Amino acid sequence: MSRLFDCFGREHTYLRISVTDRCNLRCLYCMPEEGMTFMEQDKLLSYSHILEVASAAAKLGIRKFRITGGEPLVRPGLNELVAGIAELPGVEDISLTTNGLLLAPQAAGLKQAGLTRVNVSLDTMDGARFKFIARRGNLDKVWEGIEAAAEAGLNPIKLNCVLLKGVNEDEIGRFLKLSIEQPLHVRFIEYMPIGHDDAGWRGHYLPLTRVLEEAARLGYELERAEGPGGSGPSENWRIVGGAGTFGLIHPISEHFCKNCNRLRLTADGHLKPCLYWVDELNVKPAIGSPDAMEELFHRAMNIKPENHEMAALLAGEHQSHVPTERRMSQIGG
Repeated sequence: MSRLFDCFGREHTYLRISVTDRCNLRCLYCMPEEGMTFMEQDKLLSYSHILEVASAAAKLGIRKFRITGGEPLVRPGLNELVAGIAELPGVEDISLTTNGLLLAPQAAGLKQAGLTRVNVSLDTMDGARFKFIARRGNLDKVWEGIEAAAEAGLNPIKLNCVLLKGVNEDEIGRFLKLSIEQPLHVRFIEYMPIGHDDAGWRGHYLPLTRVLEEAARLGYELERAEGPGGSGPSENWRIVGGAGTFGLIHPISEHFCKNCNRLRLTADGHLKPCLYWVDELNVKPAIGSPDAMEELFHRAMNIKPENHEMAALLAGEHQSHVPTERRMSQIGG
């Protein structure tokens, strides 16, 4: 079987699939509150076409798939896609990244269709602050979704927390305590300038050394932890005696590109070798031709850069490639 190696010897076994750019929130680090132009529905890849891409990927050694958005649960019939991917030979893991608002009524059905686990975006545990960061929505609904996921057996459950300087850094201790009290896996994530490089990003960026500093201030004894399934680039820790873990995903302060094993498929059908750079390949012309689709994946490997150079951007240094203008919600994270 032909496998997917890039020019730097990294084997790719992971495909993130965005099914929509639409979202029922407007998180301040992801998209503007007003003025977003969303894709016309007929521009989205159909589930059958997504499955064709996923099938080609599986034949080339992709073993892990993640469904993303926007908010993937706003697209109807997601069970159909999950079930189709689950039937592909060699697939080991199908996960979902969601904001959790629509998760409670869908969790059991997704599990039955073949979903393995979920990541839930949760940047605050304060209801008023949730409204500030997400600009809409209800924090209680998110917790209902988390509880429903646990009941359905969608484990391990990871909570993705984007740290924002001056916004939620004072809650680091609350999230650390949560990882002690419950079998949840908190992932602190550095704010990335995807689709925008502005004063807002520079002003809110916070290196994740701040998390370890806070853990030390609180007197927690830490030990290195085995990451739960699909932990990817996370640097994982456990507070001794804790029921869960916490992890640090720091693409800027300590970028993890040397171990990158992932590709991304956008909702409108473009294969992206790197989250940050503009380079992408349209899969639609290859639909219906397994040979053309396989060739497209190998082309993606050939154009994948060594790293994303976001740290250079923060330092005001020259970058070797052109950053994407797509917002995070338009790529799928």
